[in-house]
Amino acid sequence: MARKKSHKPKGETRTSFMFPSLHQAVANAVSDQMAVPWFCEIDSDRGARNKWTIHVMGRFRCRNTCGTNGWSSKKVAILIRGYDLNGYNAVVFNQRCRTCDQLGTLTLDENSYVERVADRIQIWAGVQVRRGRHPTSKPSKPHERALCEGCKRGVCRQTDGWEEDYY
Repeated sequence: MARKKSHKPKGETRTSFMFPSLHQAVANAVSDQMAVPWFCEIDSDRGARNKWTIHVMGRFRCRNTCGTNGWSSKKVAILIRGYDLNGYNAVVFNQRCRTCDQLGTLTLDENSYVERVADRIQIWAGVQVRRGRHPTSKPSKPHERALCEGCKRGVCRQTDGWEEDYY
């Protein structure tokens, strides 16, 4: 009897990611004017006192057979949640390949993640944060809502023409 072919996906299957491994970098980036933050590893709104959505940068690769090399994005949706006593977590949302509609494999721009998460935690703690640290150097491609998992979950702030300071 012949074996059935496995239909396991070849590429990424997660629609979102958390990066607890970057917690120490976030903790190092916050001001000494506030208590040390802690990372909540549970991806849930339960117990969250604050929520903020913004974008970070990243690069995606398609590991499927469509032949796409990958794409970069300055509009990778991220949801930052704040908890009591400077707790936080941050969920980064995946994007889909324009060619085959499968989920990409994310390589996160860690600097943009650390800066934006640390800034938001400090703002919630009442620490003054320097505004305008993240200028857009050059125009980026239009955001494709149909390919953004953050848009599908209703947490992506991106709409065509939206250019608001992220504070």
